[in-house]
Amino acid sequence: MYQPGGGPRQPELDFEKIIGGIRDGIGQVAQRLGGGGVGLAAALVVGLIIVIWAATGIYTTSPGEQAVLRLFGKAQATPVTQNGLHWWWPGPFGNKDVVRTDLVRRLELGFRSSDGVANTPVPVEAQMISGDLNIIDVQMVVQYDIKNLTHFLFKVDDPGEDAGEQRIIAAGRPDGRTLKDATEAALRLVVGQRSLGEVLAEERVNLEIDTGTKLQEILDGYQTGINIVSVQLQKVEAPAEVQAAFNDVLQARQDKVTATNQAQAYENQVIPEARGRAEQIIQPAEAFKRARIERAQGESDQFLSILAQFNDRSITLENVLQDTDNADGDEDSTTGIGLSDVSMIVAPDIDGDGFDILVAGITVLGAGECAFTANQVSATNATETCNFSAAFAAQTG
Repeated sequence: MYQPGGGPRQPELDFEKIIGGIRDGIGQVAQRLGGGGVGLAAALVVGLIIVIWAATGIYTTSPGEQAVLRLFGKAQATPVTQNGLHWWWPGPFGNKDVVRTDLVRRLELGFRSSDGVANTPVPVEAQMISGDLNIIDVQMVVQYDIKNLTHFLFKVDDPGEDAGEQRIIAAGRPDGRTLKDATEAALRLVVGQRSLGEVLAEERVNLEIDTGTKLQEILDGYQTGINIVSVQLQKVEAPAEVQAAFNDVLQARQDKVTATNQAQAYENQVIPEARGRAEQIIQPAEAFKRARIERAQGESDQFLSILAQFNDRSITLENVLQDTDNADGDEDSTTGIGLSDVSMIVAPDIDGDGFDILVAGITVLGAGECAFTANQVSATNATETCNFSAAFAAQTG
């Protein structure tokens, strides 16, 4: 357990002894100097006393300490925080309080501890009611330090606490009854907002956080100058009559958490493997799909190209035949052969150009084959057939 920090109290001045000492000193000096030196002796003695008195105003602050200065009983607003030698008005005009502010102090609620001895429960502090109206025993430790020394010393008139060797708090310090009552109030409020099961199990961490926050709000409201460092639950349990049943409940909840974690781990293992196998199936299927689409596109392009050539030649042939000068008198052809004399077939394809042209039932192969054509048509049409073939070849290239 901690011992409350702080410097020694200022000694009370015994004015009778001081005055007696001054008289004795003046008498001794006067005897040495003779009758005429009484005034000088008195002045020297008074000056020496003033120097000694002023020297009592010198004080030091060590690392981690702060000093609150008082003049005629009124505390100065800002504590002294710098380490080293300082001076302040000595008593009875001035006073100073030097206190360790970085020392982490400890408050036990619901129990008392001592070296080498088991903790002693304090039921009146530990027992409280949960939000579902169940009685619960809560033991807690609060660690704190001082954040505002002026407020800590002078803002709260605390009656103090004397609970044996474990905790002795002087009157006037807010970490006595004030801190204990504020801690109880904060803890009972937070526990009263939760069910017994939540306090015993899943809400322990949140209960510590919320209790510390509420306790700090209460202490700041009273301007105690106390800073809460941590709030730690030590022992939280149901009453002895139902403790066994609650242990079973807690074990079941722990089993649930374990099973959930195992299922989550299995899910994290199986799902990636299934996704990998699915990807192995999808990728070849996608490749096959692209290959078939590209092949079909190529065949379609080839067919469209042939169709375009076919359409071009049909248009050219029609243009040649319809460019009429009425050479044969049928008013349909410059070659002397009318449209009624000409037909086009796709098969059989004798010369391999995709189609054949029939003139009067005779196949026309090209301009260079007029002799072949002439031998197969009548003498009157042979010239016209060759003329037509030459003209058609010139138009179609």
